[in-house]
Formats: sequence, C-alpha cells, structure tokens
Amino acid sequence: MATVQAIAERIIENVERVIVGKRRVVELTVLGMLCQGHVLIEDVPGVGKTVLAKSLAKSVGCSFQRIQFTPDMLPSDVTGVSVFNQKTLEFEFRPGPIHAQVVLVDEINRATPKTQSSLLEAMEERQVTVDGESYILAEPFMVLATQNPIEYEGTFPLPEAQLDRFMLKLEVGYPSAEEEINILDRQQFAHPVTDLRQVVSVEELRAAQTAIKDIYIDRHVKEYIVNIARETRQHPDVYLGASTRGAIALYRLSQARAALQERDYVLPDDVKYLAPWAIAHRVIVGPAARIKDITQREIVLDVLDKLPVPGAQVKRR
Repeated sequence: MATVQAIAERIIENVERVIVGKRRVVELTVLGMLCQGHVLIEDVPGVGKTVLAKSLAKSVGCSFQRIQFTPDMLPSDVTGVSVFNQKTLEFEFRPGPIHAQVVLVDEINRATPKTQSSLLEAMEERQVTVDGESYILAEPFMVLATQNPIEYEGTFPLPEAQLDRFMLKLEVGYPSAEEEINILDRQQFAHPVTDLRQVVSVEELRAAQTAIKDIYIDRHVKEYIVNIARETRQHPDVYLGASTRGAIALYRLSQARAALQERDYVLPDDVKYLAPWAIAHRVIVGPAARIKDITQREIVLDVLDKLPVPGAQVKRR
C-alpha cells in the first residue's frame, strides 16, 4: 500500500500548492478520484472550487473540460451531437465537453432537469448515448460539480437519482486570515495553477485505483457500513434514507483511506470519518424535521453516535 500512499500524497501536495489550508477537502477529493467516484462541492463563490478541479486534472495529466451550466443549455451541449457531412453524405459525431477525463460541471443546479439528466448515464456507466449510438468515455473519468448554496433563484434542485451518483459531497469554506494573506502573496504576479506540473501519470493513477480494491475489510466492518445505511432509513427524522449505492461508496472510500494511511485493512474509524461526506447528501429529511432546521449531516452524526462501533471479540474456550 506504500505505492498507493505515495501516489496520493504526491497529488495532494501538488494541489496544496494552489489550494491553501484545505488539506481535508483536497484529501477527500483525491480519495474520490482513487475510488473512481464523482464529487459534488457546494459552497459560496470564490473559495476555490474551480481551481481545485483544474489543479487535480493538471496533477494527474488528465484531459480537462469545464461546462458552465445555464438554463438554456441542451443535453446535446454536454454529450455531443451528430452532424451531417455534405462531402461524405454521412452523419459524423462531434463529442461534447463530457468526453474528457476530468470534467468540471460549474453551477450544476442552474441547468434544467433535462440537461442535468444528460450526466446520469455518463456518471454511472462511463458512456453516453447519442442517436442510439453509445460512446465509451476515456478512463479515468471523474465529474466534479459545483453549486451555490446561497442563491436559489433560477435554479433547479438536483433530483435524488443525480445526488446519489456523487460519491462525496464537500464544502470548501473560507480560509483563515493568515491563509488568505498567503493566497494573496502567491497570486502577486500570476496564478499558481498556471505553473502547476504533472506529478502522477495516468497509468500510475489507474494502478492505484485497482490496488485499493485489494484492501481487506472484516465482516464486522462491512456490517457496520450496512448498519449505518440501514439506520438512516429507519431514523424518525428521515423521509428517505441512504441507498445501497451509498453503502458501496462508503465501503470503497474506506479502502482508499486505509491505503492512504499505509494500511492493508480498514478500521471502523475510517468508516466513521467518511460517513458524513459519503452518506449525508443521500438522506432526505422529513417535513417535520425540516421545520426544526435539522440537517442531513446532523442526522448522520446522530446515527454514528448511537450505533455501536465493532470492536475486538474475545474468543471463548
């Protein structure tokens, strides 16, 4: 697991040359990439969401595309379109911006549900279908989407099926005063992302993505993951709990975190640490709890507090 840890650390340290003081956010994003998952970042404008995506793509040498979602955007603007070639008298497919390895979908909730749904097949099956023809997307493939939690006018909330396809939902947050001064110093002459270099090859990244699947998870830890998901479904403040896809995401992320810490086995602490980011956005709060301003994250933390953590078992003679 030392190889996986070394690859992850190189990416994290490189991204931190641009993203100052946000180690946890960068680490979680890299974990999402190692698990071949997608990440939703919800935060106010100007805290580095776009720069984080660009830095990540540059660090691993992946092709990068940015899609600015707007209400007038069509699904074909994302997936691509077939155009008739008058010379060959045949239709030619012109790929859209989704045909990249790292895709930043900026302000995903600005587009209509019809356009949002164009991402569903790409995120789950790593392919898009245009005019009945399927096109496989390049590996590795990752979607980083952003949305603004403040201004809801003219937005379309993501449906449950769309949210469930994001492995993690993160918040960047404002930097501290000292970190903000550091950011100003770094951008005195040029933005540091322009000088960012590739530190990991695509082949190394794909090897790391394969390696984390060999991390051992004990049956008791698997039961702990399943129990967390099941408890969210039975919680009195929940209308709809976490899906099985959520349990799988937590399972895979726990393997990646263990590898990042140079372990070949998962601890319950890995699961407990990752659950708020991997599970909370899949939970729909009930109407009564919404009136009381109970959040999804509070519900998941409540489940984690009440659920017994698997520990060592004493063998009986």
